[in-house]
Amino acid sequence: MLDRKRKSGGTGCRRENGGVLVLFDIDGTLLLRASREHAAALRDALAGVYGVSVAASVPAAGRTDTAIARDLATLAGVTGERFERSLEEFKQACTSLFAARCPPSLDDRLAPGMRELLDQLTARGDVRCSLVTGNYEAVARLKLDRAGIGHHFAPGQGGFGSDAEARDELPAIARARAGGYPREQTIVIGDTPLDIACARADSLRVFAVATGPHSAAELAHADAVAADGWELAALLRPELEELSARAACS
Repeated sequence: MLDRKRKSGGTGCRRENGGVLVLFDIDGTLLLRASREHAAALRDALAGVYGVSVAASVPAAGRTDTAIARDLATLAGVTGERFERSLEEFKQACTSLFAARCPPSLDDRLAPGMRELLDQLTARGDVRCSLVTGNYEAVARLKLDRAGIGHHFAPGQGGFGSDAEARDELPAIARARAGGYPREQTIVIGDTPLDIACARADSLRVFAVATGPHSAAELAHADAVAADGWELAALLRPELEELSARAACS
């Protein structure tokens, strides 16, 4: 175990949404090195829609696709008005280009222990797995399907970069789509300080995994930090028992 902090998850019992909603990030959390083709598709979409090519890099970890694209477009001289005018076209182009580039299998990019963790959570029956990711939804779901874990995440659920440019807005969107899950029955799983920040913006508990670009020390503001999916499973188990019991009480 890398780090552990216990905090109260709130009080009160809610029967209408029994169990726990667990919101997973994708890149660096569920999958590793799955952003290479994605990044290339995003840059190709910028070239195709806005006619610009950008050699520079901008921060990407934990950010939404639109936020990344906006920064790159701005570096290339694209005005905010022009960016907004063609944003929907850009989203469609990025999605199509990624579909063309995505390898037929991403099995080898699953983060350590995550397949087993998802299987365990699904088998419990009192946990709903969903997503909070900066990826556009079609990109996110194709990645998960190609990695063989898409069946854990029901359609019509989650918060995506295609829903809002500001990542902080995504947890509330995911909770609403899950039927209005209360904050005290929701946990975010991520691998960056921005994942932690987006959870805190919605007053949610957050568990981090040090499988992405950030060390455990950089993730210390999470409620707990794990080295991988196996250790995360051990950290989550008592939390899920407590939260599920709370949700079921009358």
